Amino acid sequence: MEIRRRKFQGVLNILSFNRHFYYIGLIALLIVVLGHYLFSYNDYLKWFLVVIIIYGLLAPLLVSAYVYDFSKYYDFKWVDNINLKGSNNLVNINAGFDETSFILKNKFQSSNLQVFDFYDQTRHTEQAIKRARKVSRVYPGTKSISTGKIPLKDSSIDILFLLSAAHEVRSNEEKELLFNECSRVLKKQGKILVVEHLRDLPNFLAFSVGFMHFFSKKTWKSVFDKANIKLEEEIKFTPFMSVFVLEKINKK
Repeated sequence: MEIRRRKFQGVLNILSFNRHFYYIGLIALLIVVLGHYLFSYNDYLKWFLVVIIIYGLLAPLLVSAYVYDFSKYYDFKWVDNINLKGSNNLVNINAGFDETSFILKNKFQSSNLQVFDFYDQTRHTEQAIKRARKVSRVYPGTKSISTGKIPLKDSSIDILFLLSAAHEVRSNEEKELLFNECSRVLKKQGKILVVEHLRDLPNFLAFSVGFMHFFSKKTWKSVFDKANIKLEEEIKFTPFMSVFVLEKINKK
């Protein structure tokens, strides 16, 4: 079953899932404009604050349009440039919002695709993900799991996808549990493909303080190392998104 994305779906998702931030931003803009007339503060200060607020509201939408709507990320042709040894057994793990499983199945039509959802409302409390879950399409057979247990046999998976999902696990200890499980179920020459925005300068310029929702490359590297996983390469898919290609470190 092929699922086509709507035009500007990435932008619409940002507006819908993070609407509380936009309400706050618009209220702040109104306060700045009205405050200028009520308290007569400096014109330069007013326009500085207006520009900062408008930039903070528009930049995430423009970047999201670029990354999610115009970069062809969801075509998954970027996967073709990665040296994958097999694609018979695939796993896609999400955090309660799944925009990729139907597309992956259409791309790897002969594969056995299993989909898992690690969302836990007691741990993963972001308002955005709660709203996203209400509109997410659920891939048939999707199973709910905990981050510490993937119900699969050891060394049974060729490719495991974590696409803009792993950052929803806020605790580094919990992330290590998740990636330990990913390593356990991965075949000797299998790959884990992790896609994430990073807590870096490009994402700060794009999302301002919202970039704190992401994690630095140093943090991810530490998690991978502790989970017995080797970072084979990092592919920059646009300046705002990283694809981490991982493989397990096979103990002798």
